[in-house]
Amino acid sequence: MLNALITGATGFVGLRLINHLRQEGFAIRIIGRTAISGVESILCDFLVDFIPENAFKDIDIVFHLAGHTHDLKNTTEAESAYRKLNEDVTDDLLSLSVKYNVKKFIFVSSVKAGGRPLKGGRFSEVEQNYSDGLYGETKREAELKVLKAGQSYNIHVSILRPALIYGPKVKGNLKLMIQGIKKGWFPPLPETGNRRSMIHVDDVVQALSLLASDQRSKDEIFIVTDGRAYSSRDIYEIICSTLGKRVPQWAVPQFLFHVLASINPNLRYRIGKLLGDEYYSSKKIQSIGFKAKKTLKDMHETNF
Repeated sequence: MLNALITGATGFVGLRLINHLRQEGFAIRIIGRTAISGVESILCDFLVDFIPENAFKDIDIVFHLAGHTHDLKNTTEAESAYRKLNEDVTDDLLSLSVKYNVKKFIFVSSVKAGGRPLKGGRFSEVEQNYSDGLYGETKREAELKVLKAGQSYNIHVSILRPALIYGPKVKGNLKLMIQGIKKGWFPPLPETGNRRSMIHVDDVVQALSLLASDQRSKDEIFIVTDGRAYSSRDIYEIICSTLGKRVPQWAVPQFLFHVLASINPNLRYRIGKLLGDEYYSSKKIQSIGFKAKKTLKDMHETNF
């Protein structure tokens, strides 16, 4: 039986990873601010506590999912949290993993670590653009620490960069969009022909399991998507259908979004995120056996 330590275990991906690893016969230990009933839990607030070394005793593999993803109101505080949770904690976990002879360290990063995709392009692991904000910047710095540890010590490291994740109890901007459509205030988006990549949470878990079991993942970064290219209008219509709501036959004209973006810099950024391209290639992880099983159309109303 293999022993796995999971950070971020109570999150969107973490809970489903626990269930999967249990089915695979793993013994699970988690570390974080909240315990999980029936799972060996070591309490630690990464922002203020030292990481307990006993968490790593007899561990074979670490799945590091924890990180800071949401901006705080105070910019200085936000940067401090990003640096601490995304960079420093990753470094500390790596050091303890090496000290306690952990065999494998799997780090969940983000496609944001690769920087902003070029308009119309399909980003792969080879391209590296300027990071889009503190989240992407700190995730990239954490990736570099992971790769350096893999090269310097006898430990198998792998990095997964998921695209936008959907599925049961989804969070973040996608959750807001779903709620807005459900309540009727989210505007019908125009078809702009943009392309966006996404991935179901269960396929993220499948990818993590693959990286943990396949030697070809050593010292490598892998982007994972469901292989589809969704326009923002596609996403809007699929969510409408999933919610059982009639898909409007009209859309807000695209030029209105351009007008709003020209008036307000904050809106310009948000509109760019909403209607821009974020398209990524999964060919590398597919080459070692990954195949997504779900698409956005597999969502159900109970997921929301």
